[in-house]
Amino acid sequence: MSDTDYTLAELCICACAEAWRDAGEILATGIGLIPRLAASLAYRTFSPDLLMTDGEAFLVSEPVPPGPRGDYEPKIEGWMPYRSVFENLWSGKRHAMLGPTQIDKYGQANISCIGDYAKPKAQLLGSRGFPGNTINHPNSYFVPNHGPRVFVEKCDMVGSVGYDPSAWGPGMKRDFVDLRLVVTNLAVLDFGGADNVMRLVSVHPGNSVGDISAATGFELGVADDCGETPVPTPEALDVIRNLIDPHDMRASAVLG
Repeated sequence: MSDTDYTLAELCICACAEAWRDAGEILATGIGLIPRLAASLAYRTFSPDLLMTDGEAFLVSEPVPPGPRGDYEPKIEGWMPYRSVFENLWSGKRHAMLGPTQIDKYGQANISCIGDYAKPKAQLLGSRGFPGNTINHPNSYFVPNHGPRVFVEKCDMVGSVGYDPSAWGPGMKRDFVDLRLVVTNLAVLDFGGADNVMRLVSVHPGNSVGDISAATGFELGVADDCGETPVPTPEALDVIRNLIDPHDMRASAVLG
């Protein structure tokens, strides 16, 4: 593959990395392979002040590539036990990219169950850290399969805070909610619509606005400057292929 050819996984990694552009010295947490590689790409290119972990208990001075480590030794520069993660979380010095099972137009998300909460059709992970994440620090989302089963009018169970005005009491402010990007296998979206409704920001090459609208279970806003998602640069592809994912683990990502 040449430095001008790219895969959908590489396009998604580059699009997700934009969530951490110029983020400064905060903890970057990518949940799942594509978000993890995206955080690593951001660190290696345009956001060198990001704090990175080995996924266990240490801060590292360079992202740890996924897959077999062989002779590779993580470049450890500090200890970060779980309690230290919470110190970053509660202070707002973290930006996580998460993977919702369902998400609505206001950014409320569900990873808990499908169907009636009292007797669900499917039991999932449970809300886990979603509630605390979304009231304490910026968050973004990655959806590998953009469709109406994920992008829903109403989540079966709301496990994370969003911008829905009906979910807040009279006079309550939503200023602390900070949802940035939603990247999928088809497009990039944000919450820049009226009343923070999700809107389409860019469409991945080979897709159209109509394709995205048809794959979304609610009426989707469209940014005035909506265009095509930028393709990966040769520099980004070199970093992905030779530094942060030399074992091509991204090829195992199921997209679409």
